[in-house]
Amino acid sequence: MRNTPNCIFCDIVKGAAEVSVCYEDADALAFMDIQPVNPGHTLVVARAHHESFEELPKALGEHLFSVALKLAPVIHKATRAEGMNLIVSSGAAAGQDVYHFHIHLIPRRKGDGFDVSLPFGESNMPDRTMLDAMAAHIISALRDPAKKRGSRG
Repeated sequence: MRNTPNCIFCDIVKGAAEVSVCYEDADALAFMDIQPVNPGHTLVVARAHHESFEELPKALGEHLFSVALKLAPVIHKATRAEGMNLIVSSGAAAGQDVYHFHIHLIPRRKGDGFDVSLPFGESNMPDRTMLDAMAAHIISALRDPAKKRGSRG
């Protein structure tokens, strides 16, 4: 497990920071967010340091999401929430502020003041040819034989 200097989540994993744990196993830790949107706001983190969604090993990502799936209904019931947001912010442009991959589980109530609204009001519907071109670009990248050899290109 690689720990990174000045990473608060690595400190938490090592036991060097105060935290309220609600789940742990060999690869994952879940704890209460200290700046919660609502009571029950939980973070699921990998014990190993991986900065972003893109660099997360597939098996670990699957495990972290399985932990989130296990916790979400329990948090939902414990908080008597009306809904639940599952949020991953990967990269500064996406609002990531702690560069250790984590999943937010946020219990929601109508009128709680937190807003993650989709569809995005500032978005204009693109022409279908633009959508088709992006889909084709993604399909092409998925089929790129260089990716199978481990290239990140």
